[in-house]
Parts: sequence; structure tokens; C-alpha cells
Amino acid sequence: MELAWGLIIGLMRHIPWEDRHIREGKWQTRIGTSLGGKTLGIQGLGNIGTHMARMGNEFGMNVIAWGPTLDAERAAKNGATYVTWDGLFQQSDVLSIHVPLTDLSRGWVGAREIGMMRQNAYLINTSRGPIVNRDALLNALRAHKIAGAGLDVYDEEPINSTNPFLALDNVILTPHLGYASIESIRNFYEGAVANINAWLGGVVTNVLNEPVDPRTL
Repeated sequence: MELAWGLIIGLMRHIPWEDRHIREGKWQTRIGTSLGGKTLGIQGLGNIGTHMARMGNEFGMNVIAWGPTLDAERAAKNGATYVTWDGLFQQSDVLSIHVPLTDLSRGWVGAREIGMMRQNAYLINTSRGPIVNRDALLNALRAHKIAGAGLDVYDEEPINSTNPFLALDNVILTPHLGYASIESIRNFYEGAVANINAWLGGVVTNVLNEPVDPRTL
């Protein structure tokens, strides 16, 4: 969630570009856009999406959301307005993706969906690369049909030196950093050790009694 906001603010206030320009001796080369009053669209109002909605409200944004199991009541409880699939793309100034990659969600965001986005809109993907059709996004960015994108995930990772996103000047790219904080990695390892110790002590933890549909997470 924190990385998604870093990408959003970096794009809307042009932080990477201004950093590069000031090192070249330039000063204030672009005019940024404020978050307040803009519409944040969230695809998937699960745990991370819910935190995104709360932060969006703190920034004074109009928060809308869509999810495969979301309804208006649950959206409202989490500070968002439920919208249709098309409405999510048509109304968002910033569209942030927070659904897991499944057979259902693979390629969900394609040329039709990106084509409905506003020319001044930004797309943020910190979930999984294949949820967004790469060619459709590339074409939209090259033609400036949307303002830009913030990407932490890709179809193939790590990306290589020929990846076409590297040639674009309206994207921020990060190397799948969403989970990579000292605190998160420490929690992973401490949780693994705790599970092993519990098993050695005859205690079974974290059991799923029945399959879970990831769309409900």
C-alpha cells in the first residue's frame, strides 16, 4: 500500500523527473497535480485496497471501488463508493489495482478498459503484471492516451534491458518492491520460525479447512 502511494505521488508531482532535472541544473520544469479533489479508483477492496481507500480519504480524494464480490454496503463501510466495472475506468483520475492474479483476473485490464480512461489519468499496478495487458498499456502510454503509469510488477521478472517500458518517459518503474521492507521481511522469517516451532511442539497452525477463493480475500 505504501509503495502504491509512493508511485501515485511520484507521478502526480513528477518527483523522479524533477530529481533528474535538478541534477542537470534545471529548476521546476513541470507543474504537478494535487491529490485533493481527484478521484481514486480501486480495483479490489480487500485488505490492501481498504487501506488505500482510507488513505485516499485522508488526502481528500473521492474514492470509488469495484471488486468481483464487492457491494455498495461494504464499499461504503470502507470509505468508498461502489461503481460498475466501466465506471471504475471512466471516472478514475488514479486507478490502483489490488486484486490477486487468477485465471479470472489475468488480462482483466485490456485495450477496452484503458481506452475508457481519461487522458489525464494514471494507472498504478503493484499487484501482478499479467492483470494488465502489456501491449494495451504500452500503446496507451506511447500515444499519451493516459498521463502515465506506476509499475512495480511485470509479465516477466526481473525485466531485461530490452523491456519497452524502459524507453518511456511517462512511467515510474520499481523492481517489485511492494513487499520488500525490513519490517515485512522480518515478519516473514519470524512467522516461518514460529510455524516450525509450533509444528515441532505438536501444534498445527494456519490450517485451511477448505479451499479459499482468492477473489474473496
